Amino acid sequence: MAEIIEGHYSGKDLRFGIVVSRFNEFVTKPMLEGALNELRRSGASDAGLKVVWVPGAYEIPLACQALCRSKEIDALIAIGCIIRGETDHYEHLAKSVCEGLQQVVLREHIPVGFGVITVENLAQAMDRAGGKHGNKGRDAARGALEMVHTLGQLKKETLDQNRFRELIAQEFKK
Repeated sequence: MAEIIEGHYSGKDLRFGIVVSRFNEFVTKPMLEGALNELRRSGASDAGLKVVWVPGAYEIPLACQALCRSKEIDALIAIGCIIRGETDHYEHLAKSVCEGLQQVVLREHIPVGFGVITVENLAQAMDRAGGKHGNKGRDAARGALEMVHTLGQLKKETLDQNRFRELIAQEFKK
């Protein structure tokens, strides 16, 4: 039977950094509330939650990286809203934010719940900030919760395997 590794949704004793774009705050604020509610419901305490407001979506990756390097958090949640306008600025911004957050994940080895929505119009944004398509801030918090535990299991498994190899190597040296 295949070994199955999957995370769970307990936030007890975990610390989360949430970076929120102030631009389009009428959308990001309800997404933040959705994330905070999900974390609290999972058992995370307010003392373990740090919310950082940044001017816009472009600044989210840098703030996430700074939070990672503070070593005060176990996972991040990025919340922003990019609404398509009349120019191609939307595509450049969305790609930059997505790639920046991916770099944070891979370089810092920390989960980032991705709650940066890219939409065509205000109606779509509101639908994803607690409307008919749910709350993407809440969904990002769930993703961060699950990945903290999944990565924890993978790291434990790797440490156990390494320790086992060390013990075998020591036995053969005798």
